[in-house]
Amino acid sequence: MNDIHLGVLISALVILILLSAFFSSSETALISLNRYRMRHLAKRGHGGAVRAQKLLEKPDRMLGLILLGNNFVNILASSIATVVGLRLFGDSGLAIATGVMTFALLIFGEVAPKTAAAVAPERFAWPAAYIYNFLMKPTLPLIRLINLMANGLLHLLGFNTKTRQVQGLSAAELQTIVRESSQHLPDQHQELLLSVLNLEQGQVEDIMIPRADIVGIDISAPWEEVLEQIKHLSYSRVPVYKGSVENTIGVITVRRLFGPLMDGSLTLSRLKRLLREPYYVPEGTALTTQLLNFQKEKRRSALVVDEYGDVQGLVTLEDILEEIVGDFTTSPVTDNDVVQSEADGSYLLKGTMPIREINRELAIELPTQEASTLNGLIIEQLEALPTVGALVDLDGIRIIVESVHNRAVATARLTIQNEPSSDH
Repeated sequence: MNDIHLGVLISALVILILLSAFFSSSETALISLNRYRMRHLAKRGHGGAVRAQKLLEKPDRMLGLILLGNNFVNILASSIATVVGLRLFGDSGLAIATGVMTFALLIFGEVAPKTAAAVAPERFAWPAAYIYNFLMKPTLPLIRLINLMANGLLHLLGFNTKTRQVQGLSAAELQTIVRESSQHLPDQHQELLLSVLNLEQGQVEDIMIPRADIVGIDISAPWEEVLEQIKHLSYSRVPVYKGSVENTIGVITVRRLFGPLMDGSLTLSRLKRLLREPYYVPEGTALTTQLLNFQKEKRRSALVVDEYGDVQGLVTLEDILEEIVGDFTTSPVTDNDVVQSEADGSYLLKGTMPIREINRELAIELPTQEASTLNGLIIEQLEALPTVGALVDLDGIRIIVESVHNRAVATARLTIQNEPSSDH
């Protein structure tokens, strides 16, 4: 090497530092790639993504190739720098070459290229994937030998190199990704996705119409009253029962009654022939499960029953869809759905209003684990039947019972405070 011209050695040194930068940046870029975006691009036929995915399927081989190249060029660069230092500065050139090469490799071969690759991994990873797939074939025997020795050492240290981490995301992790994708997703799309992910946390009793508020047709009443009930129905499907909803005999699609009702041919026997068997679901059924059940059973509503078979409420397909996309403008509005704003900043609410609806309307987080309605939440917190003036404080949210009917909260006033209250 002493016979080689000094200019050639310096040129080779510069090229080796650039190669070191290539290996360092490509390693960081390939490891930093968004795996899900890479898979998406690979399915669409993006060449760089296809090759990068192939490399990352066997990371030990990829890292073996990168480190083999990186260490080779670094060692060779150090050797050349030593020769250049000795020829330029004599014996002191050894120390000078070591210091200069340490600084040069650290800045130009490691820190700068790795930082750039971490900021824009795709810009470095796609071209590198082409090169590495080309280099993999001729160097594969040597890489296998290196990996065999390295894996053997890891095995002795107690590591199982054959296991692969499952590339999957939990619902909570997906929620984090959606929230962090606000720059790429419109707000409405982001809210929709989060609502879908939150759906699995809810159960049918969280959104069902309570038993006392179920609107239906009581055929035990005189026929004239039954006709009046039908004329004033505001829902497209309602249960038909005898005396109480516990004795539901079927479900009717109201529009099927319009023709016979208009021409006066509707009779009790004809009404019964139009009924469909009632559909029951147990309490505790997850909303995601019930949504799939509605699709499977071709149904749009179901009666919710407890462990004893007693009817607790009615859940509809529209109720579940509203948990995802928000309220439909075509849905009939009841008193229970109204959040009445007061001049003092408080809100007057019906006791039968679902907690999930309150949370959505007021952007708060009342607990839903043990109760599905405001009345249930108040009773749970008081551990007693409610009385007028009873007070509940929940992490900065104060609820005062305004009126009681039949041992249940009829109305309550909710105030969102700046600081959690310590009063009980």
